[in-house]
Amino acid sequence: MILVTGGTGLIGSHLLFHLIKDGEKVRAIYRNANTLNKVAKVFGYYSDKASVLMEHIEWVKADITDIAGLEAAFKDINYVYHCAALISFDPKMYKALAKINVEGTANVVNLCLKHDIKKLCYVSSIAAIGSSTMGSFVTEDNEWNDTNVSVYGITKHDAELEVWRGSQEGLSVVIVNPGVVIGPGFWKSGSGTFFTYAAKGKKSFIPSGTGFVTVSDVVSAMISLMDSNIAQERFILVNENLTYEELFQKIAPQLGVAPPAKKIPFWLLEVFWRWDWLRSNLLGKRRRLTKTMTKGLYHQEMYNHAKLVDALNFKFEDLDTAIAFCCRKFKR
Repeated sequence: MILVTGGTGLIGSHLLFHLIKDGEKVRAIYRNANTLNKVAKVFGYYSDKASVLMEHIEWVKADITDIAGLEAAFKDINYVYHCAALISFDPKMYKALAKINVEGTANVVNLCLKHDIKKLCYVSSIAAIGSSTMGSFVTEDNEWNDTNVSVYGITKHDAELEVWRGSQEGLSVVIVNPGVVIGPGFWKSGSGTFFTYAAKGKKSFIPSGTGFVTVSDVVSAMISLMDSNIAQERFILVNENLTYEELFQKIAPQLGVAPPAKKIPFWLLEVFWRWDWLRSNLLGKRRRLTKTMTKGLYHQEMYNHAKLVDALNFKFEDLDTAIAFCCRKFKR
C-alpha cells in the first residue's frame, strides 16, 4: 500500500488521481475534512467519476507534526510520497515553517525507518537548491548558500537534510525539486494566483522569472522514480525557464485579456518591501513582499533538467498546452 502526505494539495491531489487511476492501493492523510472537496474538484477536471475515485482512497486524519497520531497511518504501508508542506515567505512564519517542513519531515523519515518502508519520495523545491553564478545554469550539484534565501527555502533545505539522514540509516529515498508548479484547482494560492491575476486584466508584472513545470510532469516523474531502481538522488523538475512577462503572455490570451505590459521598476519594489515591513509590524499583517524576495528578483536563476531526462529518458509535456488546459478550467 502507498501512503501520501499532503494529499489535499496541488501536487498531492494530482498524484492521488494518477495512483488510483493506475489501480494502486492508496492511503492519504488529511487535516481538515473541508479540504477533501478540493481533491474531488481536481478529480472532476479529469474524470466524470470523481466521487467513485475518491472512494478508492483510504483517508486518515493526521498531522505530520504529531508523531503519535501519524504512526497509525503507516500500518501496512510499503511506499511513501511525502508532499505535505507549509509554503510561506513571511519571516514571521519561520517557526511554523520549521515545525511543519523540518520537524514534520523528520517524523515521516523516522516512521519510514521504523516501519521498514521500501522507498520514500520527498517533494522539495528549487528553493532548496544553491544559487548559480551569473550566466550559468542551476543543477542538483550546486553548493548550498543561505544568503538571500527565503525562510521557506531554508526550511525545505533543512527538511532535505532529514531525508538524507534517513538515507544514511538505510532508507531508500528520492528527492524531487520542482519549480513553480502549473496546474488547475487552487486558484487562490501558489501558481493559481497567476491565472487569477491575469484574469483581472492587470497592467503590471514583476521583473525576473523562474523555472516552471506542469503538475502532470511532477507526478509522472515522481511515480517513475519510485518505480525505478534509482535511489539516494535528487532531481530538478523544471520544464521551461521563463520570465514572469513571458508567463503572462502565455496565460492572458487564453483568458481573453491583454497581458500585463508594464514592468514594475526595482526602485518601486525597494520602496514597497520597506512599506510592507512597516505595515506588517504595525498592523500584524501578512508580508506580501520581503527584502529577500525583492533581492531575488535582481537575478533570474536558470534551471537545468538534464539529470532527470538522462535518468528516465523523461519527456516533458508542452507547457503551452498545459496552460491552455488550466485556463479552460479556470474560466469554467
